[in-house]
Amino acid sequence: MSDSMSMGRLDADETAMGEPLLEVEGLTKHFTDGGGFLSGLFGEEESVRAVEDVSFTIHKGETLGLVGESGCGKSTLARTILRLLKPTDGTVSFKGRDLTDLSAEEVRSQRKDMQMIFQDPQSSLDPRMKIGPIVEEPMKAHGMYDANGREERARELLEKVGLDPQHYNRHPHAFSGGQRQRVNLARALSVNPDFIVCDEPVSSLDVSIQAQVLNTMRSLQDEFGLTYLFIAHDLSVIRHISDRVAVMYLGQMVELADKEELYENPQHPYTQALLESIPVPDPRETGTRGVLEGDVPSPIDPPSGCRFRTRCPKLIAPAEYELSPEEWEQTRNFLRAVQRRSFEPAGESEIAVEFFDGRVPDGEAGRIITSAIDQILADDWDVAKERLTESFAEKSICAKQIPDYEVPAEYGTGPHAAACHRHRDDVVEGRQMQ
Repeated sequence: MSDSMSMGRLDADETAMGEPLLEVEGLTKHFTDGGGFLSGLFGEEESVRAVEDVSFTIHKGETLGLVGESGCGKSTLARTILRLLKPTDGTVSFKGRDLTDLSAEEVRSQRKDMQMIFQDPQSSLDPRMKIGPIVEEPMKAHGMYDANGREERARELLEKVGLDPQHYNRHPHAFSGGQRQRVNLARALSVNPDFIVCDEPVSSLDVSIQAQVLNTMRSLQDEFGLTYLFIAHDLSVIRHISDRVAVMYLGQMVELADKEELYENPQHPYTQALLESIPVPDPRETGTRGVLEGDVPSPIDPPSGCRFRTRCPKLIAPAEYELSPEEWEQTRNFLRAVQRRSFEPAGESEIAVEFFDGRVPDGEAGRIITSAIDQILADDWDVAKERLTESFAEKSICAKQIPDYEVPAEYGTGPHAAACHRHRDDVVEGRQMQ
């Protein structure tokens, strides 16, 4: 596959689900900063590749959970879907209509059917307004009902979301965080939408309140026939609310499957790492939970091939060196230690003992490692790091090619897609690393 990001579609079997409501194809959003001093001086613009060639479908009545670390592009994806941001490329079809081709006025009219609940329930409510007029505001903007009709519906919705209709004339500051988020939910429902994007709607709430709000959202989904795109970084919340789960990393989708399939049978190393990092509320549980090493790369200059490869614990060994799984693990540990300068070099034999049990690999791989050790002993850490990175990390298929979204039948128990080279039939090393 070329570096043109022909990523393919992550979807469950559509025959087992309802009619598609939202279809996203190749959606891309780049932010270009052309106004800085350096860009003016050198004539260069830096582009932040926030969302890159994302494709998926959401079906009527379902909840698609979208999960990933902070900064991975979840909120940007949501805002681009709703045309709050103009996409760089790709299409978004809602009820068969391409939103990317609509004029500003047509988009405004379409938003009646597509609403959003934001993360912070306090900042998303005007403190000067009473909650009744806040709930009525979308209805007024879309010309729905007269004044009496809007007030009647606002009071009805306040009751639906678990608030007292008599609180219609209170200001937001009189309510708790969970109650304010219920006001946001009532406001979103006021124009009878079919689709609601929920952008971290419970992340700022106490855990006990989270469950109450989530249960309210589920009951309203059944009552009003709603479809949700539910964004969160908390995997426990995602599991509670979602039907399917999509995992996002550095602007790209890396895995999508039915909820139970993904949690019980994760196929992408990033998903596995996220699940391993979930705290276990059991005092008898011992051992350290899995923690990803390294920092998330910059979206200005993301890694080639698989974007997760710089942090992946299951990076595939370069085929030309014929390293055993144990030798490859030793080599990767040595490379990471050199990158971090996390050891004091006492001598060649001492380094070989510390990282390779006293014997570096044979052949070209061993010669490269020995040369790097000599450079470290000469205090040329940067040269050693560059040589090791180019010779091992950059020669992996994970660095050379963008992975396809496919999970062979023997790895999955249901509809499943994951962007990982370990699922390729011709990558033997990937099989060994599982």
